[in-house]
Amino acid sequence: MIGWRLVPALLCAPLALLLYFLSAFLSLLVRQARSPLRHLPGPSSPSFFLGNLREMHDQENNNLVARWTAAFGSTFVYRGFLGGRRLMTVDPLAVNHIMSRGYDYPKPDFVRDSLASMTGGYEGLLTADGDMHRKQNPAFSAAQIKSMTPVFWDKATRLRDVWLEIVTSQQSFTPADPLTLHEPVADARKRDPEPATAPVLSPSALTTSFLPNPFSSFVPSKASPTLPSSYRSRRNRRRGESTASSPLSPNGAASPLDDPEEKEQEKARIPEDGIRTSSRIDVLPWLARATLDVIGEAGFGYHFGALESAAERRGDESELARAYGVIFGTARKFRVMTILQVWFPFLRHFRRENSATQQATEVTRKIGLELIEQRRSAIAAEELSEKADAIEGDKTALDRDLLSVLIRSNISQEPSKQMSINEILNQISTFLAAGHETSSSALTWMLFALGRHPEVQKRLREELRSVDLPSPFSPSPGSLSASTSPSVSPSTPSSSHPSSPCLSSAFSSTHHIPTPTPELLDRLVHLPYLDAVVREGLRLYAPITTTMRVATAPDAVPLATPIVDARGRACTSIAVAPGDIISVPIQAMNTLGSRGDESEFMPERWLRAGADAEGERRKGVQGLWANMLTFGGGNPVNGNRSCIGYRFALSEIKVFLYVLVRDLEFSADPAVEIEKKVNVVTRPCVKSEPERGNQMPLYVRQASPPSERTPAL
Repeated sequence: MIGWRLVPALLCAPLALLLYFLSAFLSLLVRQARSPLRHLPGPSSPSFFLGNLREMHDQENNNLVARWTAAFGSTFVYRGFLGGRRLMTVDPLAVNHIMSRGYDYPKPDFVRDSLASMTGGYEGLLTADGDMHRKQNPAFSAAQIKSMTPVFWDKATRLRDVWLEIVTSQQSFTPADPLTLHEPVADARKRDPEPATAPVLSPSALTTSFLPNPFSSFVPSKASPTLPSSYRSRRNRRRGESTASSPLSPNGAASPLDDPEEKEQEKARIPEDGIRTSSRIDVLPWLARATLDVIGEAGFGYHFGALESAAERRGDESELARAYGVIFGTARKFRVMTILQVWFPFLRHFRRENSATQQATEVTRKIGLELIEQRRSAIAAEELSEKADAIEGDKTALDRDLLSVLIRSNISQEPSKQMSINEILNQISTFLAAGHETSSSALTWMLFALGRHPEVQKRLREELRSVDLPSPFSPSPGSLSASTSPSVSPSTPSSSHPSSPCLSSAFSSTHHIPTPTPELLDRLVHLPYLDAVVREGLRLYAPITTTMRVATAPDAVPLATPIVDARGRACTSIAVAPGDIISVPIQAMNTLGSRGDESEFMPERWLRAGADAEGERRKGVQGLWANMLTFGGGNPVNGNRSCIGYRFALSEIKVFLYVLVRDLEFSADPAVEIEKKVNVVTRPCVKSEPERGNQMPLYVRQASPPSERTPAL
């Protein structure tokens, strides 16, 4: 009898759970059906479950937003999961209204969840809202950014030297992405150079569900991918030897350029003009390593040594880089559970992390606490000795990184406005996530654009060379060689390893390159054509192509251009309800226009008469910088969600372009089609080689001396 009495009780729990899910699901459908967005025009939905999301995952290559805008106007709706309507607008007045009210229009929960898993929690600048975000939003001054410029110069110069060594030695190799997990191999020469099975893709290219992963085309940059089977068989027949005896690349795989036929084809694509030394280099992972080192040292005083590790072909990464590789790889996974947790908040209580992620989180917390304690102790010692009374300035190495600035600012606040330890820890991950891939992506695309437009590159180089540098900074371009090119002296513990035999002794020289003077660096970042190139690059290749917001209260979003809804009514504003999602296509807004040249790389547009010509052309887009939304909105009304590190990024990009383009020439193979692949940031991929993942192959050679005529690339 007692057992029978327990049956109803046992059935109550699953029944209650079923009722919860049904009620939440029905509530979701009812809210979507009653949304005021239902009256707006938009494209038809090919799938009830996926809506328009399948075609949107490739929108940076298929011109989707432009086609939709031409068909439905500047403001329309598209469908998300389960047919949910989402507002998309390129109307400048509507975008300004939404972007200037960061606290009224925060990021949707599923976006915040993804960012939180990447940055270690909901207490960082990218994920915090309201009062928590207000006290975390310091404005890094121009003086503080200027004090970090020597770090930019140091890494840019080292990267230039490495590429020059590759060019002169004709031994090109591709390092792995520093924040990507790779199978550990004790001895690279023991690895099968041509495995029978394809390499495992990055976690970001996988999905744990039956849903198509909208980011499945993303694979991180990696060294020496598996060679196509047709090429392997052809090469083996010609050589009559085992693939195991093939020369090895740094990670153990055979290089395609080992084949004589491939070498001849490669030569045919290299311009011949008397300067023969030219190498095909995948610039993406090299720039990723250089910018990782920059954000490590300038952001929070940590020496990753990623660039030096690749230059010396050691194949090892720092403890913190390995940990963040686990965290970022896990965060980029696309899961059905992420969407279900938005629909059914109760499921958030069942989140679990695997052991690898837990261990990685423990490592980042341990190292982060050590970095924070070092800076707090140094700042306390300064206050006691009365050596420093202000935050700004370049007094010591500890004073100039962003974490020190943040801690100093935090100490000076009232106790109620100070950040907790967890909040400061989140900022370390935020600095890394926001300041690493975005800069490397922007620099990669700019070098690509310069490689496709040799006349722009030539004009830029002429301007860069107009700034005279003392000989210790940069040798005469004609004298750059494996025997004479200087190198940056090891400035970090991670770069003090003995030089690899792969690099010439000149590149491991201990000759110190003096730090550029503030006056010189100030002149560099204000060069007009360099500024125009950077503006045009960030306009045409925005690292973050789309941002999403969600309405938290009923609102009427004003429109600069009225639209006609599905009922035939003219609308000068759009009504939104709580929970309505709005997409702002940043990249599309940067390139949409009526002139017809918006999709062309044309830095001269920024030098036209009229200081605000480009802003007027975009009819009032109130961006933080250059009348663009690349760094977010620039006129906050209630909540500023724009990029606090935009000055940092601009200075870093300009210094890298100065050092690299002044002494190196870049060209792109016109036969190679490069596509954009988006996974948090926009990265390049060769359309015909999707199996090789993200890459940007460019031909790099030593620039001609100023006295000689620079040949066409």
